[in-house]
Amino acid sequence: MGDHTEGAATNGATASKPRCRLVGTDGNVFSIIGTVKRALERAGQRERASEFVAKAMQAKSYDQVLALCFDYVDVR
Repeated sequence: MGDHTEGAATNGATASKPRCRLVGTDGNVFSIIGTVKRALERAGQRERASEFVAKAMQAKSYDQVLALCFDYVDVR
């Protein structure tokens, strides 16, 4: 199905997915990217946060960004 899963855990395949509340928050794509980035940084995963942002900015659709979110964090 998707290119969105390629390399999602390149910085440690065993890295845990921090919880991230997206339900009921601002649905603007840039707000979502920022929320996921902050969740990763709070979990001490700065490299994965940078990787996520880079991939999200290259995504071709809103749905692709949402799929990336699920790859990087435990969406709540």
